[in-house]
Amino acid sequence: KLDLFANVVHVKSLPGYQTRHNNLDLVIIREQTEGEYSSLEHEVGAARDPTWPRAVPGQGRSPPALPAQPPSPSAGALGRPGGSAHAGFSPAPCPQLVQNPYQFDVLVMPNLYGNIVDNLAAGLVGGAGVVPGESYSAEYAVFELGARHPFAQAVGRNIANPTAMLLSASNMLRHLNLEFHSNLISDAVKKVIKGGKVRTRDLGGYCTTSDFVKSVIDNLHPHYGP
Repeated sequence: KLDLFANVVHVKSLPGYQTRHNNLDLVIIREQTEGEYSSLEHEVGAARDPTWPRAVPGQGRSPPALPAQPPSPSAGALGRPGGSAHAGFSPAPCPQLVQNPYQFDVLVMPNLYGNIVDNLAAGLVGGAGVVPGESYSAEYAVFELGARHPFAQAVGRNIANPTAMLLSASNMLRHLNLEFHSNLISDAVKKVIKGGKVRTRDLGGYCTTSDFVKSVIDNLHPHYGP
């Protein structure tokens, strides 16, 4: 077993794609080896792995100093009301995320509710097809989609959005200290989406998965200078 106890999802608005809440930038950390899915109580602390600071992108972010999560639909949160960070528990994270997601910087969630919040937050920036995720143990890191959607009707039809998988690959390269190559991929993906001409159906476009990937490849240009 890989013991991937910490799932990290960075929910960030895509440049050029308008949603109800724009300029979102928050991180959801979910404990995923205990809780309701495994019939184990919530015992693991939020940040037992020394790799976790690297998993949370952005300047000025730090893990909230929280006790182990209680067996209730609450979220440990590092928020920023009034511009100053604070740690605490949010009894109703889902309604608060929909109404005012800007109040959250980092959400630390137990297993079941973290799964719910991951999918909800993904919907705020464009859906499961655009949010990358990563899971960590003390020894391993796995990079995959940040939100779960079976989307069975897309199988074999070349219509799925590959953005989340491409950004996950970019995050994997960054984790391996291949920053230049990571930025090549993420910059190309964001440029294609911002251009607005090549988008899959879930983003209001008509292109196929292959069309999108080809456009990303065509935009894999390194940036030199400022």
